[in-house]
Amino acid sequence: MSKRIAILTGGGDCPGLNPAIRGCVMAGLDKGFEFVGLQEGWRGFVEGKTQTLGLAEVKEIVGKGGTILGTSRTNPFKKEGAVEKCLATFKKLKLDALVVLGGEDTLGVAARFYKEHQLPVVGVPKTMDNDLSATDYTFGFDTATTVAVDAVERLRDTGRSHRRIMVLEVMGRHAGWVALFTAIASAADWVLLPERKADLQAMCKHLKMVHDRDNVAIAITSEAVELPGVKTGSEELDQFGHMLLKNRGMGEKIAEIIEKETGIETRSAVIGHIQRGGSPTLFDRMLGTRVGAKAAELVAEGKFGQMVALRGNEVIGVSLQEATATLKTVSPEWLKLADTFFK
Repeated sequence: MSKRIAILTGGGDCPGLNPAIRGCVMAGLDKGFEFVGLQEGWRGFVEGKTQTLGLAEVKEIVGKGGTILGTSRTNPFKKEGAVEKCLATFKKLKLDALVVLGGEDTLGVAARFYKEHQLPVVGVPKTMDNDLSATDYTFGFDTATTVAVDAVERLRDTGRSHRRIMVLEVMGRHAGWVALFTAIASAADWVLLPERKADLQAMCKHLKMVHDRDNVAIAITSEAVELPGVKTGSEELDQFGHMLLKNRGMGEKIAEIIEKETGIETRSAVIGHIQRGGSPTLFDRMLGTRVGAKAAELVAEGKFGQMVALRGNEVIGVSLQEATATLKTVSPEWLKLADTFFK
């Protein structure tokens, strides 16, 4: 008997979502599944907003950025009556399963639907922050970091021309993976991470030394770092209780500190949502495709309440509840490696 499967993408978009949608649909079609797309993440599940999702819709999207389904940061467990509307949508669409592509928040909602309402759900991990603990890598991270590395190299050229110190602020809410990988891969001179207390005196001393030698110096900062003695002010919270970081301006604040302490003209740049868009790298196309196809396989096997994970080079199913329990932050081993380059 054919199964009818819905797919949704929630939270921040990132390159690799479309390859994952394509992987799931094409693998599912081979098994006789029928698919429907839910628009704009959990909002589409609440409101019953759907779109056709078949071979014609997914055949050529492997190289496209963003998500053809749209997304939002809606949390149905924070809206009165929204959970009941979701369950009604599931019944109305005559669904057999729901495949959810998202990060910690989106998959956390999926885990609750499975645990509290026995909804047949399979999760696919997506986040450019690479902060889901049950999987080695998430698609979106490679592309986002590759874009950031390119930005650093461009900043270095203009910084050297004007004899400046340059600061690049990259995304990363609770985990500094994007900042760390960007800094190492671009041969930057300093990195600031949420996982480590910022030593501003050491940073300024080192950047001045590098600038005196090379006529340019580069610092990378995660948007979520905390600076000793620097107030960032209160921030608005999203539906998942996370502080919105758009107005913190860490790159600008750090540039001001560096210029004041070193006397060297310092500029900052924020790459922001540029990291989220554009064509996915080969790695993200392949990873997205593999985890999407595995999601269809888990549905076929009736293994609900699971999330697809990359372990080494193997794609497996793991407990969705456990996968969303803790965040994967930069580990001591990686911090030790960072010390080789930034001290």
